[in-house]
Amino acid sequence: MEHCFMRVLVIVPTYNESENIALIASAVRAHDYDLLIVDDASPDGTGEIADGLREEDPGVHVLHRSEKAGIGPAYAAGFSYGLGLGYEVLCEMDADFSHDPDDLPRLVAAVAAGADLAIGSRYTPGGGTEGWPWYREAVSRGGNRYASFMLGLSVRDATAGFRAFRDTTLRKIDPSSCQASGYGFQVEMAWRTEQAGLEIVEVPIMFKNRLYGESKMSGVIALEAMILVTRWGVQKRFSSKQA
Repeated sequence: MEHCFMRVLVIVPTYNESENIALIASAVRAHDYDLLIVDDASPDGTGEIADGLREEDPGVHVLHRSEKAGIGPAYAAGFSYGLGLGYEVLCEMDADFSHDPDDLPRLVAAVAAGADLAIGSRYTPGGGTEGWPWYREAVSRGGNRYASFMLGLSVRDATAGFRAFRDTTLRKIDPSSCQASGYGFQVEMAWRTEQAGLEIVEVPIMFKNRLYGESKMSGVIALEAMILVTRWGVQKRFSSKQA
């Protein structure tokens, strides 16, 4: 199904992505999608580069935040911005080319075909990772299995950060009220979407190592996700017994 009738905004949160941001902007705009860069006061000049891109191209938007406050609040701010401007499909994507911009049309097409949320999935048939050591994939797969077990999620890749949301989905699940600030935000958003009875489609993608710069993933972020998933799972089981 063609998506030309849908207004698409690709949201890219940044912190110290000066080496990547102009390249990723060009790759996104090549698909004629609008781009929103949400920069968390990067000290390496990412925000200034983003402002320059905005001056050159009206399809590039920039949202400056005052501090590094996590990927969850960055996306929530981006969603609020995009919904306010009337975009119908709002995408999440990393700035570092670990997500291939050429996969964006497949995610958008899944929403155009009826999905409320399309997830670029590493762990659905046809998906995968490229260049990962075995232990990184083991941790990622283990985290997804744990989230599925604790929350009853049917999504194979609930931690994935490459997504396309229908605008009505975001209005129903209210990202601004999410508890997670790190990558647990992705699990929380998938869980809320399932709880709302909305349709999630997983689109197979190949996840690659970043092109330039350093990963923002840390033990603290992983621990936050683990603690929150455990808490939500326990609350879910307690609520079921009380019902």
